[in-house]
Amino acid sequence: MYNKNMDKRISEKVINRLTLYHCILQDYIESGTEYISSKQIATLLHIDDSQVRKDINILNKSGKSRVGYIVKELKKSIETTLGFSKTKKAYIIGAGNLGMALAKYDNFTSYGLNIISLFDNDKNKIGGTINDKEILDINTLPKFTQEHGVEIAILTVPGKYAQQTADFIIKANIKYIWNFTPTVLNVPDDVQVWNENLMGNFLQFTYNI
Repeated sequence: MYNKNMDKRISEKVINRLTLYHCILQDYIESGTEYISSKQIATLLHIDDSQVRKDINILNKSGKSRVGYIVKELKKSIETTLGFSKTKKAYIIGAGNLGMALAKYDNFTSYGLNIISLFDNDKNKIGGTINDKEILDINTLPKFTQEHGVEIAILTVPGKYAQQTADFIIKANIKYIWNFTPTVLNVPDDVQVWNENLMGNFLQFTYNI
């Protein structure tokens, strides 16, 4: 997820690479390294260093001759460009195995995503907590959305319930859906959907094995 007001010239592929650069920069900061070169980043990711320089130029961030980029400054520039500094609140819809796994992942907060709570229709789960996040009754979603101003829903319900759940989410005035279900959702023009195609990514990875 990234800042909706981000410059439209930045493609999804560039955003993905910048996020990977950010991970590398974080590791360098933790190791106490002050500078990094485009070649070092490229080598770690098995890509061309000219691509790394091209991506970083989007940030208007210049390096120093024979030294490289200042790690902390480059990391901050990526965070500013990708909107990490602006916290975005979200709900997880579906407290199954995947929903609970995402709720346990603490690194989302480092990228500006604050998961408030989970919603489900299973009475045996409602009222429980996952990683200090309460599981609430799905029927209360409109009320909580209005109270907390949440704009993002992370959809992790079974595929056969995906569309009807998405319809309910949209009626609750949520405009952004991060869709982890294997379903192509039919949504109004003013609602944005990002499809997280887990199996598609897996098949791309294993295609030549």
